[in-house]
Amino acid sequence: MIKKYLQERMSWILCFLFSQLLIIFVAFLDTTIPLLPILYSVFLATIAFILFLAFRYHKETRFFLALEQWEHDLDLSKLTIAESPFEKLIEENISSQIEYLKQMTAASKRELEQEKDDLLSWIHEVKTPLTALHLMIERIDDIKLKERMKYEWLRIEQLLDQQLHQRRLPFMENDLYIEETDLKNIIVQEIKGLQSWCMQKRIGFEINLEKIHVLSDAKWLSFIIRQLLTNAVKYSNSSDIHLDSFSTNGTTALKITDCGRGIDPKDLPRIFERGFTSTSHHHDHAATGMGLYLAKNAAQALLISIEVESELGKGTSFTLTFPKKNEFLRLANKVFID
Repeated sequence: MIKKYLQERMSWILCFLFSQLLIIFVAFLDTTIPLLPILYSVFLATIAFILFLAFRYHKETRFFLALEQWEHDLDLSKLTIAESPFEKLIEENISSQIEYLKQMTAASKRELEQEKDDLLSWIHEVKTPLTALHLMIERIDDIKLKERMKYEWLRIEQLLDQQLHQRRLPFMENDLYIEETDLKNIIVQEIKGLQSWCMQKRIGFEINLEKIHVLSDAKWLSFIIRQLLTNAVKYSNSSDIHLDSFSTNGTTALKITDCGRGIDPKDLPRIFERGFTSTSHHHDHAATGMGLYLAKNAAQALLISIEVESELGKGTSFTLTFPKKNEFLRLANKVFID
């Protein structure tokens, strides 16, 4: 800040130096003027000017130092009170900009809330004819047509489900209910939802759960497992998907392993990115690139870590590691405070 202040006041400094050198120069040319007293007066003036700069530095930079250290949280009370006219001008401009930003933010938030409510309402309205369509599909006698219709119905259901949770995700903390959750019941329910698709692709499940109960939000945990199971079924054929729960380092982990096509090593760092599908199977139009992205974000909010291991052509394993109880107490307290 000292360097910036000296640069700002460089015109003052140069003007002072020029005036003092001019006095010395005049005294040097005019022999009637004693040089030694002039040099002494220049010395005293220089000392006084330095002290003046030091005093002004402290007075003029307080506001700007506070502005530099400001956390930009739109709270002007943390700034030093403006004293000079220029400082007040800056403060007034910042205040007006903050007020404008707050108004824009409030308007954008209202629009976002309205869009979210409209979309959620639309999704719930669509589910009614979708349920009716499912009942109609069940009455079809042609087995092959029935299976194909069930598959397309399931795809629509999953896309609607993704949209529903995508809209709820930014407000997820308001929707959490942490309790002891039965992992087996969730897995069984999600497998039932994929039953017709699994039968069509001749996919089975092997479930080995050493740990059945975990602390989590049942609804969001179901969504995470649903996305991982959907991916496992989508990229597998005529094989079994293994689900194992076990203890590791004092925590519970759930591992979902398939024998599908696997993930290219160069794609692994990007699979949780929004909209990323694949570089090696870029022609796959069925992939949306949203399932794993949403699952990862939901897992982070629940303090669940997701690790992935994959070998191209052999299969993929996703491991969900649940937090310890004390970590969840912090999450529960945070949700309660918010």
